[in-house]
Amino acid sequence: MSKPDSAQPGSVRHGSTGRLDLEEGWRRTSPLGIVTQGLRSLRRAVLPVAAILFSTRSAEFGVGIAVGVGIAIVTLNLLVTTIAWWNTQYRIGSTDVRLHSGILGRQARSVPFERIQDVSLEQGPLARLLRLVEVRFETGAGGKDELKLAYVSQEEGAALRETVRARIDTDPASAQSAVAGGEKAASSAAEETPLFTMGPRRLLVFGLFEFSLVFFAVLAGAAQQLDFLLPFDLWDFDGWEERLAGPGAWLAGAGPSVRVIGAVLAILALAAVGLITGVARTFARDFGFRLDRTSKGFRRRRGLFTRTDVVMPVHRVQAVTVSTGFLRRRWGWHGLGFISLAHDAKSANHTIAPFAQIGELAPIAHAAGYKLPGAEIAWHRPSKRYRLDRAIMSAALPALAALAAAALGFALVAIAALVLAAALAVRHRFLWQHERHALDERQVLSRTGWLAPRLMVASRQKLHSVRIVQGPLAQLRGYANLRFGLAGGSLSLDGLPLSEARHLRAAVLSSIAAVDFSQLPR
Repeated sequence: MSKPDSAQPGSVRHGSTGRLDLEEGWRRTSPLGIVTQGLRSLRRAVLPVAAILFSTRSAEFGVGIAVGVGIAIVTLNLLVTTIAWWNTQYRIGSTDVRLHSGILGRQARSVPFERIQDVSLEQGPLARLLRLVEVRFETGAGGKDELKLAYVSQEEGAALRETVRARIDTDPASAQSAVAGGEKAASSAAEETPLFTMGPRRLLVFGLFEFSLVFFAVLAGAAQQLDFLLPFDLWDFDGWEERLAGPGAWLAGAGPSVRVIGAVLAILALAAVGLITGVARTFARDFGFRLDRTSKGFRRRRGLFTRTDVVMPVHRVQAVTVSTGFLRRRWGWHGLGFISLAHDAKSANHTIAPFAQIGELAPIAHAAGYKLPGAEIAWHRPSKRYRLDRAIMSAALPALAALAAAALGFALVAIAALVLAAALAVRHRFLWQHERHALDERQVLSRTGWLAPRLMVASRQKLHSVRIVQGPLAQLRGYANLRFGLAGGSLSLDGLPLSEARHLRAAVLSSIAAVDFSQLPR
């Protein structure tokens, strides 16, 4: 491994294009990142300090030991963070992004530009105070394959994104020529056209639909981890029964009306906590939500505490999805998402408009090159045989359980199993009524779901392959599943009559064959 060239920590020099100059070689992240990591390390000292305070008999001795242990932990973390910062360097080359890191065991990572699908910026609360950002290079693989730099200045983060995007969207030779000669002016402050925003009032309504009981889950987790700090055993149910004996006896003698009122108040309190939690999470995640159309693509910024800044190039959008929920669809609220080359099921970076009316989503989809279906679209249902077979298979097991329970004399169990079998069969009837698929001149459309329907619109030209899949029962009954190769996601039309599946495959293959993929942007 060659030794990295010397670098000026935290210094950035920009060319005429607003991008980083490649001649500067290796550089380190901002030294202010040490402060951020050091402050975050204070959390690691909380539990050891609390344990010492509650486990020592002498208050003065316990406080002294706790303070000493806390200082030692913070100092050790700062020392390790400083050494790690000094040994971490990165470089934007002509063909890849390189990162050297490690204290005892050195690591050298190299991610070619053709594997990088997107570059995003993220700011936590401490990073925002220090005007730092974390740069994430998304490869579409997720997990450890992603590359990130924590932390660089806001200016350096924006310049990094512009530089890497120039490498992604053009060939290395032309990009190098443009940067060195300043032939094409482009900056991160390009013109932005607002497409969608969410103010406090919209966020409040959105939060009311995001009912969540995560507050109680956090309390349960904290109680399990910190139960040693309490003066009694939290999981001693006999002890809780003794503590509640007085109030319980009072409630038992208060009469049925008071007990009903108490139950109603408890349910209302639970609902209030769930609503407040949903609103709080929504404001924390989507505060200041803004989606703009720029020369580089779609730029989305959001977050109250952790601020994210994501730019998605238009040509990387492979499909759009419109989803809703059981309650929110009754008021016309939907969410719009993109499926792209960098799509990751665990990432929320592809949520473009999480809470909007259909009239607000149509212009966004149009800006991405897609058209949401209107009244003129010719929808088709799956085969009735397909849904009938699925209904029989899903109801078969509960029906057999009902027969076995009836034979053993368990009448109530048999009735419950029969009700379940009937419900599963009726569910497939509703699914058949609400499932739709369509094909227009440019798109493949699929609508699925009953209580929470979901619409997917994919470009015929961006599909990679088309397959007809038939199992033994499907071959016997004359239907098939049509599965499309879609970069970053999956699209399948299930239970089509075989003749229709073959017709759709031929139509889509003709669209794919008409495209020279070598001429499309990378």
